[in-house]
Amino acid sequence: MILLLCGLSGAGKTTLAKSVKKLLAQQQIPSEIIDGDDYRQHLFKELGFSEDDRIENVRRLAFIAGKLSAHGIVTIISAINPYEHIRQEISFIYPNVKTVHVNCSIDNLICRDTKGLYKRALLADGHPDKLYNLTGVNDRFDVPENPDLCIHTDQSPIEQCTETLFNFIVQNGVCAEKIKS
Repeated sequence: MILLLCGLSGAGKTTLAKSVKKLLAQQQIPSEIIDGDDYRQHLFKELGFSEDDRIENVRRLAFIAGKLSAHGIVTIISAINPYEHIRQEISFIYPNVKTVHVNCSIDNLICRDTKGLYKRALLADGHPDKLYNLTGVNDRFDVPENPDLCIHTDQSPIEQCTETLFNFIVQNGVCAEKIKS
C-alpha cells in the first residue's frame, strides 16, 4: 500500500505519518515514511519549486514508494503534492495507492506557521524576504477531487487523526491477521 498524504505546508502530514508509523510498528506492520522535505534536502537537492520540479519530485518519491510497497511495506509519502494530475498518474502506475488529504484551514496554518513560510509569503511584494511560491497562498494547490480519505487536523487531535488513518490502512490493505489482538 502507498499512502499519498497531501496537503498544505504545516497541515500535519509528517506528524501524522510519524504517529501512524508508531502505531503500525506496535502491531508489527512494516512501514516506511518518505518525507518530501527530507528527500529534497538529501537526495533531490537540484530540484526547485517550479511546477516541473514539484512534479519530478513527486514522481521520484512514488518510484521509491513503489519499490518498498512491492515488498509488503506500508509506504507513506508525506509531501505537499499540489497537483491533481500527478496524484492520478501515480495511482494509475502503482498498485494500491490511496490519496489522503491532510486538510487544515489556511487561517490555522497561518497561526501554526511552524517554518515561518506563511509570514514570508504574506509580506508585501518586493520585500527582500518575500516567498513567492508558497503552495496555497501564492502558488496553486489542487484540492484532491476524490480523496480516499480526508483528515482535518484542525478539527481533531493527533490521536484521533492517527486512529482514523490507522483504521483506514487496516480496512484497505493490511490483513486483519497481522493485527495483534
